Formats: sequence, structure tokens, C-alpha cells
Amino acid sequence: MEFLTSSAGNILSALPPFLLVLTIVVFFHELGHYLVGRWCGIHADVFSVGFGPELIGRNDRHGTRWKLSLIPLGGYVKFRGDENATSLPSGAADELSEVEREGSFPAASLWRRAATVAAGPIANFILAIAIFAVMFGTNGRVVADPVVAEVQPASAAEAAGILPGDRFVAIDGVEVDVFDDVQRYVSARPEVPITVTLERAGGLVDVSLTPARTEISDPFGNKMEVGRIGVVTSRDSGNFRVREYGPIEAVGEGVAQSWYIVTRTVDYIGNIITGRESADQLGGPIRVAKYSKDMSTLGIGALIQLAAVLSVSIGLLNLMPIPMLDGGHLVFYAIEAIRGRPPGEVAQEWAYRFGLSVVLALMLFATWNDVSMLVG
Repeated sequence: MEFLTSSAGNILSALPPFLLVLTIVVFFHELGHYLVGRWCGIHADVFSVGFGPELIGRNDRHGTRWKLSLIPLGGYVKFRGDENATSLPSGAADELSEVEREGSFPAASLWRRAATVAAGPIANFILAIAIFAVMFGTNGRVVADPVVAEVQPASAAEAAGILPGDRFVAIDGVEVDVFDDVQRYVSARPEVPITVTLERAGGLVDVSLTPARTEISDPFGNKMEVGRIGVVTSRDSGNFRVREYGPIEAVGEGVAQSWYIVTRTVDYIGNIITGRESADQLGGPIRVAKYSKDMSTLGIGALIQLAAVLSVSIGLLNLMPIPMLDGGHLVFYAIEAIRGRPPGEVAQEWAYRFGLSVVLALMLFATWNDVSMLVG
């Protein structure tokens, strides 16, 4: 009973920060669809944050119903001619009357439909870049030179012959600028062989090693597996400092940070497929709620940073070529562009059923992981 009471209290306390983060991300995703759709001459009947029964709403002067719905786990824009919130067409464009065709999604040209669909994930990436840019432009970034101060005993670095005083120049040909670059590259590659280029005594040395799989915990007790080679820098060796950025540089760092999240996610999925990493880090709303609560204890800045990370993740997820998702719609449009006509209605219907099954399976698996994390 104590466990249930504690869990219920944790869930309730996590709801406000979770809903704040999710609402920001969902709103900007759907706003991307809505704005580009309007620019393309497509009329939006409904703009909803959340699903299910309407809680509050109003009609704007363009005839769009803006509303907040009961179930706050997503949102949608329903364009004219859509059958439902997943943008299934209510009929072929040539079957619509002249009045129905005007401003409808099915009657829009191929490139207008594709641009409208792609705008949602793109808006997520733009939001993340903007948040990171403001953070870097306001606070700068703590950096350290990629110089080894200490090599841990019995580590991959010691076995490879890395010495204190060595300076990282590149890893697998990728240039290293600061020590954080080393940590990021290595942590994403547990048990994956890498080649490190070091500067030693004025010359360059190449060494090969394999990061060890290591379980670590963040300050909130969340566990994860990462790659480690066993090198440490220090304030003296690394010359710790705050690097400040101008507006253009801050945007560049925002792009780089967002790209890192994309590549790390792709690497993680690849490592799951090859068996190098466990799928237990795939999480759903419960995990996001827990992380939202954790970040909220560090202040609004940390919570907004989590929104940026989640925005990239949702943008990337929606680009997956699965029917029901934006990426699935784009695949259909690519087929239409090649064939000169859209896939048949039967093929689309079965594809959407398959996509729905995949999405539901992923949600169930992520929820299982989340519950296992809480219980474990």
C-alpha cells in the first residue's frame, strides 16, 4: 500500500512539468503543419492540443476551431477533406465537388501536401535549435581541452597505451575540439572498436581500442549503459573555461546539439539491431513524465532544455516511414510522384492498419520499459 501511495504521489507531482513540456512540443509540431498548410492554401478545420472531448475552444476569423482536448498526449490539425485526425482522406480528390475541393487537403498539389506534412517535424527541429541557441547565447558553454590528465587502471585506454598528457585530435577520423567531443563519441559506442588519433610529444599516434560497456546513473538515479575508455581530464590539464557565443555562433551550436541527438538516436537504434545495446532505454510518456519531474527540480531552464531534446526526438520519430506518421505520408507522396497517381485505397487502408499495429506495439513496449524502470 505504501508503494502504491508513493507511486500515485510521484505521478501527480510529475504531471504539471510533463504537461508543460509535452504541450510546448506538440503545439509547435502542429503549428508547423498549420502554418505551411495555410501558406499552401489548405484550410484547417480544427487545431487541437490533445485528443478526445473538447475542454475549451474558439473559432478564429479563418474558420479554424482552436481547442484544448481532454487527453493531453498529443494533438492534431484536421484539414478540410481529412476523414479524421490522422489525415486519412475522406475521398479521392476527383470525387469532390468544386465547393469541397476549394481549400481541401486531398485536392492540393502533391508538393503542397508534402510540404504541409513535412512542416511538423521540421518545426520540432527549429524549436529545438532555437532553444539551444538561446541557452548557448545566454549562458555560454563550459568546455575543456581534450587532454588526458589520468588513465584509469585496467581500462581500455590503459590497454591501448594512452598516456597522461596525450591530446585527442580525432576519433575514427572525426575531428575533436573539446573533451566533451570525446565523451559523446565514446559513450554512444559501447563495445564498438574505434581508432583514436593522439598528439604526443609533437607527433601523431594512432591507437585502436574498444569502449567498455558501463552502467552509470544520473543524479536522479536513472540508469543507462554507455561506452567508456577510462580517461579523465582535470581543471589544470583541460583548462576549463566558459566559451561564449554570438548570435550566429549560438545558432550553429544549436544545430550541432540537435544533430548530435539525431545521430545518437540513430546509433542507438542501430546498436539495438546489432545487439550491442539493450532496448530498455526506449521509453514512453511515463519516462518522459519522470524526467520532466527530475528536470523541474533544477529550474525552468532545465525543463525547457528537456523540451528541446524531446522536440528533436518527436520530430525524428514522426519522420519514420511508418503509415500513420508523417514519414509514412511522405512515403505515399513519393510513390505518387513516381507512379503519377497515389496508391490504391485498399493498399493505403492495409498500410495504415499495419502502421497502427506498429505504433501500438512500440507504445506497449515503451510502457513496459517505463513500468519496469519504476518497479525495478
